[in-house]
Amino acid sequence: MPDPSLNPESIPATAVAGTETPAVLPRKKTSELREILRHLVRNRAAVVGLIIIGGFVLVSVFAPVFSPHDPLRTVLANRLQTPSWEHPLGTDELGRDLLSRMLYGGRISLNIGVISVLIGMFIGVPIGAISGYFGGKLDIFTQRFIDIMIAFPGILLAIVVVTVLGVGVENVMIATGIASVPVYARLVRGSVLAIKEQSYIAAARAAGLGDARIIFRQILPNCLAPIIVQSTFQIATSILWAAGLGFLGLGAQAPTPEWGAILSNGRAYIRTAHHLTTYPGLAILFMVLGFNLVGDGLRDALDPKTR
Repeated sequence: MPDPSLNPESIPATAVAGTETPAVLPRKKTSELREILRHLVRNRAAVVGLIIIGGFVLVSVFAPVFSPHDPLRTVLANRLQTPSWEHPLGTDELGRDLLSRMLYGGRISLNIGVISVLIGMFIGVPIGAISGYFGGKLDIFTQRFIDIMIAFPGILLAIVVVTVLGVGVENVMIATGIASVPVYARLVRGSVLAIKEQSYIAAARAAGLGDARIIFRQILPNCLAPIIVQSTFQIATSILWAAGLGFLGLGAQAPTPEWGAILSNGRAYIRTAHHLTTYPGLAILFMVLGFNLVGDGLRDALDPKTR
């Protein structure tokens, strides 16, 4: 007779799970965020952009620490001085220290860039999501309105909004935010049109989920990658628009230190005191360059095809 101990059914479950047959542990998967950060760090241009942005953020946040003088204090006896130990970037037409004004101006430019992008996202993302999800006449109406907004160049649309609301830093934020709404609306609508045809969206509908829950819990999380990338580029664009409005006298008003306004005031002295236009122009250039480099790196890092 066969030995009953050889019958697999008679072997206790505890014996199978004993120490002699160790369980196979599932391979630990690297998180998606870690993969994105790893790919971003390997991109040298993106690292340079992060260093540039980090430097501007650091000196702007701690402007009172790094600022050698009061940015609003006027000393007419020191007007239009060239860079020196006392005034590393020179002084302006009223004898104010240019370095101090540049440091405080970085705060304003960064605030305008970030807040205007948040305004554009808050308005444009829901418009694009609802338009792309429901389609039909609602989609036609919203997209024709977006077409009208896109027909105006962004800076021109911002000028129109500032003209209506009035000059000032707060109105510049609102104006540049409204000017960026069409960008987010079109971007999100295109993503939603592709995502809503996926099988898991059909399964969500079959499970009885409402439209609002499908849009905000199932669709929009899958649109985050293009939104993040576009936001990085849009911050750079908003900073440029804000500097342009300040240059035209529609942004921050005197004596508020803002890079565009500093650049505008210095153009009258470009032959005798070029530092008044050189340093603000370089600051705008490098900050915009930093955000564009980071945006390019994020676009590659968030795209699974390039990883």
